[in-house]
Amino acid sequence: MTPQGWQRMKNELYELVNKERPHVTQVVNWAASNGDRSENADYQYGKRRLREIDRRIRFLSKRLEAAEVIDPELREPTDQVFFSATVTYLREDGREETVAIVGIDETNFPLNHISWTSPVARALIKAREGDVVLLRTPNGHEELEIIEVRYTKIES
Repeated sequence: MTPQGWQRMKNELYELVNKERPHVTQVVNWAASNGDRSENADYQYGKRRLREIDRRIRFLSKRLEAAEVIDPELREPTDQVFFSATVTYLREDGREETVAIVGIDETNFPLNHISWTSPVARALIKAREGDVVLLRTPNGHEELEIIEVRYTKIES
């Protein structure tokens, strides 16, 4: 995971634990004090939301604990594609595309951040600038020519 992705997950965990969960707990306690819980929408929705929050807190805690943070800016300069690389390649139809290879939880298609497990990333990994790699897709095969490999901060 990149440092930016790790920080984003840590910020989300902080917000859930210190702001959203206490607020929802307060609403549930207020709703419970109103009496009949079977027809109390605030109570029922609040309890469901608490379960969702707790599930997300457990997920984020486990992910952050197991995460290996790799900073592309601290990486040795190389022209070979590895995790956290920003790669510019040329498609067969002449279009040039640039993607950043990030962790599964950091995938963001509008920003061209692709997961290291994606077909494009798997085709690019371990290749070097100037190499032509074969991308296998359900629609067939396509050759991609790697134009540039750089290791810089990946903006979110």
